[in-house]
Amino acid sequence: MNLRMFTAAVLLTSAASTGAVADGDLERGRLRAASCMGCHGAPGMRNAYPGYRVPKLGGQHTQYIVDALKAYKTGQRAHPTMRAQATTLTEQDMTDIATYFNAMADVKQPQ
Repeated sequence: MNLRMFTAAVLLTSAASTGAVADGDLERGRLRAASCMGCHGAPGMRNAYPGYRVPKLGGQHTQYIVDALKAYKTGQRAHPTMRAQATTLTEQDMTDIATYFNAMADVKQPQ
């Protein structure tokens, strides 16, 4: 499945979903999450430093993602790359990104 088909499937799935956060904008989230996909969107991806698996975010609860991003932004969670990413985000960006990843719950991710 190519990226366009995958994105279309995510958009269609989320339109029918009742679990999406009302304040999150799926399309803005898709655009803002582009830099996240290099690690969190690749099947079997491992982070080179430190050596641990990168968590998959597709289908994750929106509030969990928002809370995690806030914790990275404030330094409560320690990960240099995530902190650098989170410091550029507004709360609305975080909600939009979380809405996008939550919408992936019912979509088969590309292999």
